[in-house]
Amino acid sequence: MAKEPKIGLALGAGGARGFAHLGVLKVLNNAGIKVDLIAGSSMGALVGSFYAAGIDIDRLYKFAIAFKRKYYLDFTVPKMGFVAGNRVKDLIRLFTHGKNIEELDIPLAIVATDLYEGKKVVFKKGPVAEAVRASIAIPGIFVPEKIDGKLLVDGGVVDRVPVSVVKEMGADIVIAVDVSNVKRTEDINSIFDVILQSLDIMQDELVHYRKIASDVMIRPRVEQYSSRAFTNIQEIIEIGEKEAEQHVDKIVDLISQWKEKHKHEE
Repeated sequence: MAKEPKIGLALGAGGARGFAHLGVLKVLNNAGIKVDLIAGSSMGALVGSFYAAGIDIDRLYKFAIAFKRKYYLDFTVPKMGFVAGNRVKDLIRLFTHGKNIEELDIPLAIVATDLYEGKKVVFKKGPVAEAVRASIAIPGIFVPEKIDGKLLVDGGVVDRVPVSVVKEMGADIVIAVDVSNVKRTEDINSIFDVILQSLDIMQDELVHYRKIASDVMIRPRVEQYSSRAFTNIQEIIEIGEKEAEQHVDKIVDLISQWKEKHKHEE
């Protein structure tokens, strides 16, 4: 039987715009392109963990469209952040059945940022809910997550689209999904807006300087939507679908080429 390539998916940060990842996953699924490995940063880690836990894509669509900010906001007295993050951790735990990362259906790596060391931290084992909660901890808004003596914040700070991570996991073909082009005309009305827009700009600049070396780059054009307003989710998902559909033929070709090249290997 012909050897199959390992398909790796790198899902990037981008707040509410990250629901476009669901559209990409659905299109790959419908095209029979099996995802073998996932690395996720911030919102990419959240969507990736739900998918890797085996949740049906239609159920994920329903969840996303019904999603409200109140599901994850539990305000606290600011010391290191306004949002305690326990509510979102409970939500992740519920959707991933309280599993550890190593127990998921699809191997998953979750990227966070260690504030003490100023380095990228990649979780491949341990509780899913803790690692994802760390990966989505927007600095200044969410209280950082403490794991193994590390103080952790949003993975997007160090690695917006974790292509290198999914390569290290053993992916033969890497599909990257980048949803975080900056909305240039964003209204800035609160401290949350200031922090989030600053983070978006910083990550945007980072990507200009660091070429993302994926085999296929899918960039759903969702920059007109806010990263922080969980509205227009249906449209965001549909843009993810449309953009992914443009890349299906290329992915199928890459798989064929890879198989041709490796056909004599056992």
